[in-house]
Amino acid sequence: MSVSSAGIDLAPEVVDRVREWLARSAGPLTPHRVAEALRAAGRPVGDATVLAVYETLRRDVVGAGPLEPLLRLPGVTDVLVNGPDQVFVDRGAGLEQAAVSFPDEAAVRRLAQRLAATAGRRLDDAAPYADVRLADGTRFHAVLAPLARPGTAISLRVPQRRAFDLAELVEHRMLTAGGADLLRRLVAARRAFLVTGGTGSGKTTLLAALLSLADPGERLVIVEDSSELRPRHPHVIGLEGRPANIEGAGRVEVSALVRQALRMRPDRLIVGEVRGAEVVDLLAALNTGHEGGCGTLHANSASDVPARVEALALAAGLGREAAHSQLASAFDVVLHLGRVEGRRVLLEIAVPRREPSGLVVMEPAIGWGPRGVCEGPAAEALSGLLA
Repeated sequence: MSVSSAGIDLAPEVVDRVREWLARSAGPLTPHRVAEALRAAGRPVGDATVLAVYETLRRDVVGAGPLEPLLRLPGVTDVLVNGPDQVFVDRGAGLEQAAVSFPDEAAVRRLAQRLAATAGRRLDDAAPYADVRLADGTRFHAVLAPLARPGTAISLRVPQRRAFDLAELVEHRMLTAGGADLLRRLVAARRAFLVTGGTGSGKTTLLAALLSLADPGERLVIVEDSSELRPRHPHVIGLEGRPANIEGAGRVEVSALVRQALRMRPDRLIVGEVRGAEVVDLLAALNTGHEGGCGTLHANSASDVPARVEALALAAGLGREAAHSQLASAFDVVLHLGRVEGRRVLLEIAVPRREPSGLVVMEPAIGWGPRGVCEGPAAEALSGLLA
């Protein structure tokens, strides 16, 4: 398979020979040295060929290589690589295949290893996967082949360049105008809430928009495993977890940062993604006078939230009854997102209700579907919370 650059098809062996020649002779990567390498390999040295090889090699050592143009596309949220021949982007309307490919599996592996190395992580056969945040805020995850098929898999989550406001989310049809009004009232009432949904459903986008509505005089302390939230607010403190280094030391758990955040006088405590033992600390915090707290949680539906919280709490050592008891009084509302025809959409608002057994169930308050707005049994309870 040829490498296409600047409209010229280059055989992979040409680029490889130039790369080997440059590695043997010390010096910077310049078009002049590329021309010397091509002459040494007995190849034609036209200006277009020199620049095409130079650009191909430059992308190998700068930024995200051939993926760099995709990361700069307007509205892009994810860039996914499945081996050398399959590259996909998500610009808010579902995955679409990009007109980008790699010459071979070795090129994908080199890019994955270089990106991991920029964040100080090892990525090789002994440590075949990595999950890090790059210097520009992009979240990088990779699994090397042969663990991944059809080749090395790279996932890049692009950070939001700015937070959308609710009016823009209405314009993009994530919310209706009525739904946006309910959410404004939710934030103003300082109710604690969870934003739930599947991967790529827009949880972070919606949460950032809601945090931007918080009173400018409030102090927001955000705890995240990987920093993604960028609310438009004048007083934001961000705490970010840290993985272990190459020696296996230095790891900082999100649960520890939640405890630190409580000592930082937060007006609102936010956990960007609840997915581990931090759920216990967050539930405890929201049961001790910290109003307006919020976070996101992976769940297939609003009704699945109690089971998800219970499972996370049990893994952290909190019993079932205690988990449900704290959940009942910690969160007032659940906002559930999903995808409809590729679009990210607010599907449902639900309210927790504690049953006589002590377990919590989520009652639908209002939903949006093909037939329009539908009120559920908890509509009156929601109205009371937002009054």
